[in-house]
Amino acid sequence: MSTTTLTDQDKSTLRTAAYGAVSLMAAAGAPHKGITQASITLTSATGLVGHALAAKSKDIHLPGKSTAELADEVLPALTAAMRLLGGYPGEADNFRDTVLVAVEAAAGPGKSEASPAVAAMARKITAALDAA
Repeated sequence: MSTTTLTDQDKSTLRTAAYGAVSLMAAAGAPHKGITQASITLTSATGLVGHALAAKSKDIHLPGKSTAELADEVLPALTAAMRLLGGYPGEADNFRDTVLVAVEAAAGPGKSEASPAVAAMARKITAALDAA
C-alpha cells in the first residue's frame, strides 16, 4: 500500500499529530533520551502510516509559544488522524499503536515512573486518539 491513497493534507495531519504528540511529551518535561527514542519509534512505523511518517517534509505544523497552544493544534490532529485512517483497514490501529509506543518511549526508559506532568500529557494524548 502506498501513500498515494492519502492526500497531501492527510499526510500533513498524520505527521503533525504524531510528531506533535512527541513535542507535547517534551513540553511536559519528558527526558531528552525518551524524546529521542520516541522520534525513532515514529520513523520506524510500518504500513501506510510508516510511509507517511517517514517522508521528509516541512508540512508539520506545530505553532504556539506555550504547551496549551501546542495542545490546541496537536490533540485535535490526533483525533482527525484516527478518523481519516478509519477507512484504511488496520491503519487506525497502526497509527494509535505507533503513537502510544512513542509516548511510552518519551515518558522515559522504565527506570522510574514518569513525572505527574508527563503522565498527564500521555493520558491527554491517549484520550485524543480514542475520541475518534
